[in-house]
Amino acid sequence: MMSAMDRLAERLRRIPGGEQRVHRHAPLAPYTTYRIGGPADLVYEATTVPELQQAWQLAHEYGVSCLVLGRGSNVLVADKGVRGLVILNRCSGLKVDPGGVLTVASGTLLNEVAERTASEGWAGLEWSVGIPGSVGGAIVGNAGAHGGYVGDVLEAVTVLDHGEVRTLARPELGMGYRTSLFKVIPNHNGRPVILEATFALRPADSRTLRRQMAEWLQWRVDRHPQEPSAGSVFKRTAQYPAGFLIEQADLKGRRRGGAQVSPRHANFIVNLGTATAEDVRGLLEEVRETVEARFGVRLELEIELVGEW
Repeated sequence: MMSAMDRLAERLRRIPGGEQRVHRHAPLAPYTTYRIGGPADLVYEATTVPELQQAWQLAHEYGVSCLVLGRGSNVLVADKGVRGLVILNRCSGLKVDPGGVLTVASGTLLNEVAERTASEGWAGLEWSVGIPGSVGGAIVGNAGAHGGYVGDVLEAVTVLDHGEVRTLARPELGMGYRTSLFKVIPNHNGRPVILEATFALRPADSRTLRRQMAEWLQWRVDRHPQEPSAGSVFKRTAQYPAGFLIEQADLKGRRRGGAQVSPRHANFIVNLGTATAEDVRGLLEEVRETVEARFGVRLELEIELVGEW
């Protein structure tokens, strides 16, 4: 007798092109910037918004837990992996109307959006050049850099919420420092799935934007480690950047297994090539406890821990 997972896999394979995009017991490490993560019971790659909706609906129909994973740039996936279905969101595409309203699919790379809109003379997301995540992931965490934030120009988000497609306007999105209404809902417990978003951009000189973006890209090369990571691990505190406190606690370079507090940037915990999720998690907890003991400040995670811990 086929299990619910078997039946779900069979249905997903029937989606046009699905035969090549459905995988059982697939490691998730290749789909995260940490290059860490155990297997998912079932993985499906959605390349269009209708496919993303259909896959989620099928998981719900068969009673299988479902996690939507963007570009894996702000997550740490457990070594034991993820139970249920993981949908890889590869839904991409964007357009800007004459008034500067950008409509973009949630799986589109944020860096590509920055490059494309700037080249067409639209400002508002140029600060995100070099950020490796997807638009959907950037909205979840209200990504920001160089004084700009997603929430500054985000106008509305279309979501799949418990099977219903609806549009949420800016005041409903709960955008705050590195957070949103999406991030406060556990990603396996009813978090709305972001399908599409609209942003309000403004006209600007494309050559000026490109020069500024080149400077920011060089800034990243000069200051950020090149080993696999998920970017900044902790949020800024009320008074200080997390990296400053970590450095003052003499934790730069601290190692646990294959994980290390980067000697280049103390708020990055990097994978030296052999790190497990437990290495990273153990090291971030050591960092958090040491900083709290030294300075009385409890660092708050910016990245999300997902899977079976």
